[in-house]
Amino acid sequence: MNNHFTITIHDDNGVKQFNLHKIIKKAVFYAVLFIATIALVAVGTILYLDYAVDKIETKHESIQKAYMAQKEKNRLLDESIKEAQIALVDKKRELLEVSDTLSEIETLIGLAPVAEMSLQDRVSVTKLNSEHMATLMQFIPSGSPVRYNGVTSSFGYRIHPTLNSKELHRGIDMKAAMDTPVYATADGIVEWAGFHDKSGFGNLVILQHNYGFRAYFAHLNKVVIKSGSFVKKGDLIAYTGNSGMSSGPHLHYEIRFIQRAVNPVEFVRWSVKNYNDIFEKEKQIPWQSLITATAHIKVPNPTQTLPSSQLALQSKVR
Repeated sequence: MNNHFTITIHDDNGVKQFNLHKIIKKAVFYAVLFIATIALVAVGTILYLDYAVDKIETKHESIQKAYMAQKEKNRLLDESIKEAQIALVDKKRELLEVSDTLSEIETLIGLAPVAEMSLQDRVSVTKLNSEHMATLMQFIPSGSPVRYNGVTSSFGYRIHPTLNSKELHRGIDMKAAMDTPVYATADGIVEWAGFHDKSGFGNLVILQHNYGFRAYFAHLNKVVIKSGSFVKKGDLIAYTGNSGMSSGPHLHYEIRFIQRAVNPVEFVRWSVKNYNDIFEKEKQIPWQSLITATAHIKVPNPTQTLPSSQLALQSKVR
C-alpha cells in the first residue's frame, strides 16, 4: 500500500518533486478545515455582536429619549412647584392682610374676635353685623345734612334771637352760607315741603323716617322736593337760607323720635367709626328693642345709594 504522494513544482530552475506521507496530507486538510471553521465562527460571532451592539444602541437611544422626557417633566414639575409656592406665599400674605383688615372692621363695629373662630366664621359674623349697621344708618338719620362748619346754637333752652325770651331750642343751628346744599340724612317720605307760616320755620322740609324718627330742615331758601315723594339717604332736598324767624343764613336741624325732640348732635356725628357711641350717649331712644326688631333687615349695597357729596359731608364731621 502506497502511503506517500508526490508534489511536483515547476519553476524557472526546473522541476522539483517532493514525496510526502499521506498523514501530512490529512493533517493539512484538517488544519484547513479547522481554520475555515474558526473563520466561520468568527464571522458569525462578529455579525451577532454587531447586531447586539445595534440593538443595544437602539435601546440606549430609547432610554436616552425617555430620560430626556422625564427630565423635561421634572423641570416642568419644579416650575409648577415653585409657582405653587409663590402663589401660596401670596395667598398667605393676602390672608394676613384680610385678617388685619377684618380686625380693624371688627374694632370699628365693636366685635371682639374669638380665638378659636375661623377666618371664614369671623367674616360671616362681621358681614352680618356690618349689614345690620348699614341698615340702621340708612333708615335712621345719620351724618351731617350740610357741609359741617360747626354749630351756632345748641339743643336745649336758650334766649330766642328774635323773640328775646327763654325758649326750648328743639334742634341745632348749623353754620351754612346762603344756598348751601342740604341732603337727606336717611331714607324717608317727604311729609312737608314748603313754607310753614305758623312755626316761624319759614321754608321747611319734614322727612318721615322708619321706626318713629322725623327730621326737620328749617329756614330754607329753596326746596327742591315735593310732599309725598320718597327720598333716599344723600338725596338733595333743599338749599339753606334765612326764611321765617331767622337772624341770618343757617340751617335749623331737628330730629324727633315719636314726636319728642332729641339732640341731633350725636346723630350728626354718627358714623361707622363711632357706631356704638350714640347708643351710650342718646338715652331717650330704646335702642336695644330697635336693634332686635331690625336684626333681620338688610340693605344689600347701602353705599350705592349714597352720593359722593353726602359721603364727603359725613367725612367732615368731627
